[in-house]
Amino acid sequence: MGSRQNLIARAVFEQFQKLPSKRKPLVRNNGLHEWVPLSGIVAERNGTLTCLALATGMKCLPAAKIEESNGVGIHDWHAEILAIRTFNRYLLDECHKLLCDGVESDIIRRNTTSTPGSHMKPFEIRDDVKLHMYCSEAPCGDASMELTMAAQEDASPWATPIPKPSDEGTEDSILPGRAYFSQLGIVRRKPARGDAPPTLSKSCSDKISLKQCTSLLSSLTSLFVDPTNAYIHSLVLPESQHSATACNRAFSEEGRMKPMVGRRWSGGYSFKAFVTETTDLEFEYSKRTVKARSDKISASNLAAAWSCSGIEETILGGVIQGRKPFIPKGSSRMSRKGMWEMATELANKLAEENATTSEYLQSNMYRDIKTGAMLAERRQVKDDARDLALSGWIKNDGGSNFRI
Repeated sequence: MGSRQNLIARAVFEQFQKLPSKRKPLVRNNGLHEWVPLSGIVAERNGTLTCLALATGMKCLPAAKIEESNGVGIHDWHAEILAIRTFNRYLLDECHKLLCDGVESDIIRRNTTSTPGSHMKPFEIRDDVKLHMYCSEAPCGDASMELTMAAQEDASPWATPIPKPSDEGTEDSILPGRAYFSQLGIVRRKPARGDAPPTLSKSCSDKISLKQCTSLLSSLTSLFVDPTNAYIHSLVLPESQHSATACNRAFSEEGRMKPMVGRRWSGGYSFKAFVTETTDLEFEYSKRTVKARSDKISASNLAAAWSCSGIEETILGGVIQGRKPFIPKGSSRMSRKGMWEMATELANKLAEENATTSEYLQSNMYRDIKTGAMLAERRQVKDDARDLALSGWIKNDGGSNFRI
């Protein structure tokens, strides 16, 4: 049988293996073997482990492209973040299926209790469901800094630049993803090659850390699903990608998240620390596994997403592969536009019992939803986490001025 951690990893592997070859890394004509990170969300219930959503990928939109993405382009498709987005799409799909078809779900059920201080969320994750997250690579940012240092010929700290006065309080004052090893426990942007255009996306370590406060639910999903049972129970990493020092610092109650211990907010939110565990299994397309097969390797440009609610997509440049950038036909079902459309459809089905959400989602702009009253509780959680634990996190509000 193996350890629970191995079984969690294997649940993701087995589902990935079912994907068609066009959604997997390949060997290029020039002999380069591609590798890619993989991440998945696995549900545990009654001793059974089920992969609910998975994704591969390792890129994000440059800052200059955010505004023109128009809700169509996904901003961040690193495997971890795309897997969480796909999980949220799964939840919306499952709520819709339960509401329209009356088919009982092993994961979601109708909510019969009201959460204090919050409008009634019509759905909730079952009490006996635990959610696990698997990552084939250490999440970029703080949880991977020791591994990044160890991979350098000279692991000594790099000199830290002195910010210019004009940089203070701007994205430019946040250190790039892998630079300046002397700075640990800080918020970072996504790593990239030195010649790559700059991005505003925060590192996966930072985003996953925040999920210990906000839960795995995205803003739109949180309008329908109570967050109480939507937190990560364990984060599973390969032994080769686990630094206990880095993970404790990035994620744990003893590290930078210490100020959040014991915190509770209205709306069912609270700080729930996950445990970081290891598996001795390696993903077949991890950088290490591919490098063992060939000296000529390269990162894949493609990302894939799958969920057990029927999602199966290949993403290139933030849109569906083969589609022109940022036109509606290129929109992933996990894009802001796709999620808003699905949320609106679900809200309209619920309109008789809860017209408030349906009316709220008729907002003129996506920005109006994000800044509106029904997401105030969630915004408070994020603000507190950023102020107390993830200091230096500067909000990236770009790309919200669009309609459906």
